[in-house]
Amino acid sequence: MSRRAPVVVLSPEERATLQSWAKARSQPQRLVQRAQVVLLAAEGIESQEIAARLRISRPTVQLWRQRFLALRAAGLEKDAPRPGRIPRITSSQVAAIVEATLHRKPPNATHWSTRTMAKAQGVSEATVRRIWQRHNLKPHRLDTFKLSRDPKFIDKLVDIVGLYLNPPDKALVLCVDEKSQIQALDRTQPGLPMKPGRCGTMTHDYKRHGTTTLFAALSMLDGKVIGDCMPQHRHQEFIRFLKRIDTETPAEADLHLIVDNYGTHKHPRVKSWLRRQPRVHLHFTPTSSSWLNLVERWFRDLTQQRIRRGSFHAVKELIRTIEDYIANHNQKPQVFVWSAPVERTPLNG
Repeated sequence: MSRRAPVVVLSPEERATLQSWAKARSQPQRLVQRAQVVLLAAEGIESQEIAARLRISRPTVQLWRQRFLALRAAGLEKDAPRPGRIPRITSSQVAAIVEATLHRKPPNATHWSTRTMAKAQGVSEATVRRIWQRHNLKPHRLDTFKLSRDPKFIDKLVDIVGLYLNPPDKALVLCVDEKSQIQALDRTQPGLPMKPGRCGTMTHDYKRHGTTTLFAALSMLDGKVIGDCMPQHRHQEFIRFLKRIDTETPAEADLHLIVDNYGTHKHPRVKSWLRRQPRVHLHFTPTSSSWLNLVERWFRDLTQQRIRRGSFHAVKELIRTIEDYIANHNQKPQVFVWSAPVERTPLNG
């Protein structure tokens, strides 16, 4: 006795869906053919006759009968996953490339490239690239770090973050630092302006016309900056800047200044001046942790927005540019808000 194909029973919704696919002109031909197979099978027609009507093989009819019975209409829309071709790179070769990337170095270089690794392992460069991408290996990249070795790191960190998150009453917190040796660089030739399809240009070489040092104090209350450019970076200039801060801030408020560990800030004459000014208090960042001082964030804006692409014919022009930037910033100041608690503050910068 011949084997009979399993009976196909359709619900009204399935029949409507299959009929729309079988008559559709915009659907892929393979989906139309599969819908026709199932509809004919639901009418009780044998697989041999369905194959003859649709001009396909009987195994194909049987395949889509079984697929529909197993997965219903969703099983007709996509083909079953195929194993693909046999990989030419064995798992042991992949493991060897990963192990060499992580634990060995090429003879005449500090790190592997796709070409040197491909030559060493006897595979193609594209193969190495795919393996590195799959295992998230990036030997061409290198991150930098600096761990603070300050024995009082935690105490200083808690002190400074506490000033950011919970400043004292009737007090003003200022982030103070110096951006030293700002160079007045003049390009050797005028640059070309930007136009559609081409970015602006500037020469790689330059002329030096001198330097200046910017002393800046960023207010954590309103984001305004007190700034002063001076030719040198000594304790005399720092005391002069402290006097300016003392003059330009409300006399009734205590001043808590966050500074780094530069020797100028701890000079005996600076300490003597501080003893005569009881409202001024210095808070030192841990060593190698100037990233805790938020005025560094403002220095970055100054560098990116006004100095890096500038061309200055003299130090006076550079100073005038910095002063204009400070004046414009203070018209609409931006308050930098420290949001990370001490527990989430990184121990390196």
